[in-house]
Amino acid sequence: MSAPQRQTEIEEGEVVDEFTAALAWHDGNTEATIRTLLDDCKHLREQLALAGATMSVGFARGWRPSLDRKRENDA
Repeated sequence: MSAPQRQTEIEEGEVVDEFTAALAWHDGNTEATIRTLLDDCKHLREQLALAGATMSVGFARGWRPSLDRKRENDA
């Protein structure tokens, strides 16, 4: 199964393919790209856990951040 190609609009109509941009950042080195993305994911999960532990229930009206994302077909 292949991941859907994501594109992001950067400035006034300029569209960038995120996958190609990530690979280009690492000069085409796929292992370095994956390692960087995994490190970024780990950092963001730590930040989310910290935010979830420090925010009050009233702050978000009962909503709590989740470390796992829901898939489109999950209810």
